[in-house]
Amino acid sequence: MARRYDSRTTIFSPEGRLYQIEYAMEAISHAGTVLGVLAKDGVVLAAEKRVTGKLLDLSSAKVGGGYGGSGEKMFLLNSNVIGGVAGITSDANSLVNYARTVAQQHLLQYNDDIPVELLAQRLCDLKQGYTQYGGLRPFGVSILYAGYDPHYHFQLYHSDPSGNYSGWKATCVGANNGTAQSLLKQEYKDDISVEQAIGLVLRVMSKTMDSPTLGSEKLEFAVLTYDEANKQPKAKIYRPSEIDALLVAEGLAKKDEDTEMKS
Repeated sequence: MARRYDSRTTIFSPEGRLYQIEYAMEAISHAGTVLGVLAKDGVVLAAEKRVTGKLLDLSSAKVGGGYGGSGEKMFLLNSNVIGGVAGITSDANSLVNYARTVAQQHLLQYNDDIPVELLAQRLCDLKQGYTQYGGLRPFGVSILYAGYDPHYHFQLYHSDPSGNYSGWKATCVGANNGTAQSLLKQEYKDDISVEQAIGLVLRVMSKTMDSPTLGSEKLEFAVLTYDEANKQPKAKIYRPSEIDALLVAEGLAKKDEDTEMKS
């Protein structure tokens, strides 16, 4: 029955479903995990990289320039917003460029950083349009927005291919998101600090990632805090060496293979 109604995004099935949107969400459920936790003094994002390999050039992430990400999962959308993406990376690149343009237009017009919810709303307006007009397909990507604005302070939003968005204290999208959600429900506390949130995120990622070991080659990490000295939000996307240092501090670093064989 579904085959009669799933060829176009604009046709409802008799049950009132839009199958192409459901298929887009299914594609996201097989993508690398992205996890976000809202703390009282910041927001923490972590993501599982799927594009890995010894021959992959990550020099831009390791030294000089940029913000430390590989360009696959974590993106700086504005000085006060970091985005973590799960799904089709090429679709994500298009949405990230759109988000950055919207943020800069707002800065030019109002001389102020764009509010986090407004940025999520603008992206969702675009996503929703791709579910309503013929000849288009939904964006196969979900985004977690970690942001700060003076009115509502730190915020964490999630948007999906349908154009819906929602605010969260802690959430996860991508592969094994059900397991991660249940772990977050058990361990999350409202008064959690950034340091505690970093530990929580790393512990949950270690239990939900498909990889048996947790290392910088398969993990991206970002934290948004508030710089009291400059009175503005501070976005940091971690470099591989900094991620390894975090894992060592939390006791989750992968063991050296030679050491394991000797033992």
